[in-house]
Amino acid sequence: MNIIFVLIPLGLVLLAFAVWAFFWAVGNGQFDDLETPAWRILMDDDRRPPPLRNPDESTEKDIDPTTGSSDER
Repeated sequence: MNIIFVLIPLGLVLLAFAVWAFFWAVGNGQFDDLETPAWRILMDDDRRPPPLRNPDESTEKDIDPTTGSSDER
């Protein structure tokens, strides 16, 4: 029965935090535009994708990230 004296204040603190987080999100514009991100994925890109690089034909020095040394091909 004594645990109820811990759980009720803890629940009230969590509720207060959730209410504060909601009003902070509304104040910072998190809910201003809910439709554009959903439509953006459906719109076509006007840019072409970058050309694929053939891993056998390298014009630059390949640097091994673990050792930092360069490996010229």
